[in-house]
Amino acid sequence: MKIIERQIKGIDGSNALLTGYVLDDNLDSEGDQTRPAVLILPGGGFLRVSNREAEPVAMKFAAAGFHAFVLRYSLVPSAHPTQLLEAAQAMQLIRNNAKEWHVDAQKVAIIGFSAGGHVAANLATSVSDDVEEANGYNANDVRPNALMLAYPVISAGEYAHKPTFDRLFGSVDSNTRAQLVEQLSLENHVDSKTPPVFVWQTITDQTVPVQNSIMFVNACVKAGVSVEAHLFPKGPHGLALAVKETAKRDENGAVIPEFVQPEVQQWIDLACDWLRRTFAC
Repeated sequence: MKIIERQIKGIDGSNALLTGYVLDDNLDSEGDQTRPAVLILPGGGFLRVSNREAEPVAMKFAAAGFHAFVLRYSLVPSAHPTQLLEAAQAMQLIRNNAKEWHVDAQKVAIIGFSAGGHVAANLATSVSDDVEEANGYNANDVRPNALMLAYPVISAGEYAHKPTFDRLFGSVDSNTRAQLVEQLSLENHVDSKTPPVFVWQTITDQTVPVQNSIMFVNACVKAGVSVEAHLFPKGPHGLALAVKETAKRDENGAVIPEFVQPEVQQWIDLACDWLRRTFAC
């Protein structure tokens, strides 16, 4: 495995970091071996980028045969569309370096956790295509081939996680905020350009209401977008892999038991199986 790092400059002067975990060729194969790739956007409410949803998730995808890339996008005070355009640049970097990094450029998925899920879904839908185009990106060239969402922030409306959107919107007037609420309620913008979708969440998520996932799934069904959804009966927000190694810890460093959920741990295998079917690999 090769570890690659690339700095990404935000439109507001901030810096993001793309870290790639690029698998070596299979010694039993002849010639270059291209593989699908997954771009990972951890959560953190735009206050932080969760380490629990970064490298541990990348290692799981790598073990399943996917190149994995983690984007540590800009945080507050950076606001929309900074994070979206950083994700676009990350996708562009992966595809532009596909030959060197042995990536199948037509099989690049994105997965977003919580706030990272909003950035991922925004990139995957077409609502912000004009923003991407205005900043020098071909929207179709930076759109992922598959979208995975883990307890995502989706809606800026009734079921919004308001603190996340307050940070994403930044300091704007009331008219601009109203426009952003409509534009960034992504359940309203699923269309034929949206790639196949995989989403999971727990019913008892007390931070981001499960209605976010449900509304996005319903929008996919309405738009004829292929979607697979898994709703687990219990577990808090931010489960990551739902194992001890990625569990939240208390002030004494002890694992918080509710962040270990055996019945939820299967999500990563379900996601990898779904990706293999979606990419026919």
